[in-house]
Amino acid sequence: MTRGEPQLPAPSVALDDQLCFALYAASRALTARYRPMLEELGLTYPQYLVMMLLWEEDQQTVGQLGQRLALDSGTLSPLLKRLTSAGLVTRHRRVEDERSVAIALTDEGRALRDKAFAISQDMICALHLNVDDFAELKQTLNVLTQRVNEAPRHV
Repeated sequence: MTRGEPQLPAPSVALDDQLCFALYAASRALTARYRPMLEELGLTYPQYLVMMLLWEEDQQTVGQLGQRLALDSGTLSPLLKRLTSAGLVTRHRRVEDERSVAIALTDEGRALRDKAFAISQDMICALHLNVDDFAELKQTLNVLTQRVNEAPRHV
């Protein structure tokens, strides 16, 4: 190794040495922590993610939501049907492009936003991260996601 090159972790097949397992375990733990709070709202975690995007910007297409969440329409469509049945969103074909389906919040869906805000606050407090640690962790995870998406894939 030459001076200035980063030292890479030693290859290992031990589960506890795997970054993927640490991320998997953390993701499952976070999702489990959300579950009881979201059940009070009648939402699953993936539904909550869709609602957050619509609270950010109402009137999005299925394609826009799928792109932001990295979900295909086969996964997203049943989820949106359940949100429609629950009275939280409406779905309609766009006049300007009938192939595209627009998703919009209902009044009930908009009203859920304030309750959901409390969930976000509870999770931030539960993690015991200060503002700087929170921002650094989020940035690290964003960089990791970007690098994984850009890395060459082995066939």
